[in-house]
Amino acid sequence: MGETISEAISADHHAIDEMYEKIKSAPDLETKVKWRNQFTWTLARHAVSEELTMYPAMEKHLGQEGIDLTNVDRQQHQAVKEDLHMLQNLSPSNSEFMHLLERLMRDLHHHIEHEKNEDMPRLESLLSREESEALARSFQQTKMITPTRSHPSAPNRPYFENFAAMLAAPIDRFRDLTRTFPEEESKL
Repeated sequence: MGETISEAISADHHAIDEMYEKIKSAPDLETKVKWRNQFTWTLARHAVSEELTMYPAMEKHLGQEGIDLTNVDRQQHQAVKEDLHMLQNLSPSNSEFMHLLERLMRDLHHHIEHEKNEDMPRLESLLSREESEALARSFQQTKMITPTRSHPSAPNRPYFENFAAMLAAPIDRFRDLTRTFPEEESKL
């Protein structure tokens, strides 16, 4: 049996929290930079994948309620994307880095609570286990082709987002070749 969409989303949230802790506890600047890069890579892919897979499913299965919920989600994502965009280019040695990271995490946790308490229970109640697993597979597969950096000015609605993601992803992946990442994390 595979993971459900709730399990897939929650696993990413947990991984992002772990990366945040790794940034905070890193013993030196080089390690902080590596974890900042991994954090950015993971969160950027997660956000766009949610918008391309889970949000359309919510709108389809929940109707107007799903549209209203995803409008709130997109607003919450926008705040996170804007902070992530600044963070991804800011050195951890900058005095604003930790303040920005903390604000991003506050906004992100606010969004996570909304998903956990509002979005996921409503969506999962209307999906069979098989449908939820299929949506989780789609979410995971979509992460393989999404941008790896935050692009807050890009559209955040299908089909415009799909097009923007297809343009940004190869450029981001090329730029990732010049970045350092923690050796204990593997990237797709």
